[in-house]
Amino acid sequence: MKELVTIDSKKLFSATKVVQIVHNAQIYTLRITRDNKLILTK
Repeated sequence: MKELVTIDSKKLFSATKVVQIVHNAQIYTLRITRDNKLILTK
């Protein structure tokens, strides 16, 4: 079993509230909402 990697969201969202993630040549958008929750959309 591979080791679990933990990344603090502050590193991902250092200067923005939206990041794009490429997975299997598809782009996903991860954003922080007004309620400080995370939403992942395709």
